[in-house]
Amino acid sequence: MTRRVLIVTHGGRPRAVAALAEALRELKAAGFEATLHDDALAEEFGDHMAANRVREGVHRSEAVMVLGGDGTILRAAELTRGTDVPLLGVNLGHVGFLAESEREDLRAAVQRLAARDYEVEERATVEVTVHLPGTAEPVVGWALNEATVEKATRDRMLEVAIGVDGRPLLSFGCDGVVMATATGSTAHAFSGGGPVIWPDVDAVLMVPLSAHALFARPLVIGPRSRYTVDVLPQSTVEGVLTCDGRREIRLPRGSRVVVRQGGTVRLARLSNAPFADRLVSKFSLPVSGWRDRVGSGAGSGAGSGVGSGHAEAQDVPSDPADIKDPAGTRSGTAEIPPELPPEN
Repeated sequence: MTRRVLIVTHGGRPRAVAALAEALRELKAAGFEATLHDDALAEEFGDHMAANRVREGVHRSEAVMVLGGDGTILRAAELTRGTDVPLLGVNLGHVGFLAESEREDLRAAVQRLAARDYEVEERATVEVTVHLPGTAEPVVGWALNEATVEKATRDRMLEVAIGVDGRPLLSFGCDGVVMATATGSTAHAFSGGGPVIWPDVDAVLMVPLSAHALFARPLVIGPRSRYTVDVLPQSTVEGVLTCDGRREIRLPRGSRVVVRQGGTVRLARLSNAPFADRLVSKFSLPVSGWRDRVGSGAGSGAGSGVGSGHAEAQDVPSDPADIKDPAGTRSGTAEIPPELPPEN
């Protein structure tokens, strides 16, 4: 039986073209028949990919290999949503939070795919329903990362009213509102000051953007609840709804957007490392305290950045006053400038 892999990549970038050539070579050597996705499909709001899945050959593929950053992976999710076909991301971008492998590990990723040595992780999406004024039938869309309601022009604030489970909660003027999945909590919502939510948490997050209100904090609801965002009739500007930064629809005054948890997208995972390790790796988080850094020597770089989380702490004095500075200019209490008398 022929084993098939569909490849989705960003064809306009030299690095992606080079990675594609290597991927095709490695897949062929591993016994796969590879097909390149044709990205001539229009980007518009709604589930516009449904009629094209058969033409793209997703159902006949064992997996979809994505060569690119998170944006390319979100594009590939349009193909696989609603199917059993997993996405395997190879990062060619910057952070690549959704990717499972880096560019230099492409060959190893193909070998793992050929050996079926991977796990499949289900990631929840959000279902988005838009009720437009004067239109009987709602428009339905979805997002893997987030659905964002923003002001259509820059000069004024967008006036919105927020509800949860059909009950009014608050209203305010703002630049926008982000409603994100747990997967999307490290994307736009994170930049807006929202919390990081672990991927296995069934929740939908809302983060107001530059809201002119005393109570404008992030909200988290469960999988059976829903948000409503109304663009108020008195708003001085119209809104625009964007899903995953790709599919958008204009929101005239009087529009209502309903967001709730939707179906899932399947991601192929090559590592079973905890999500906390992924956060540290992708964001280069420092994972040791100041005592560890001082004890390991100033300027050495030990104890900070990726890979320092397992370094053993050096002997550090229990009293900060006993710590000597690297240049040896002070010991014990800090030097006080002559013009400032010591405090009693």
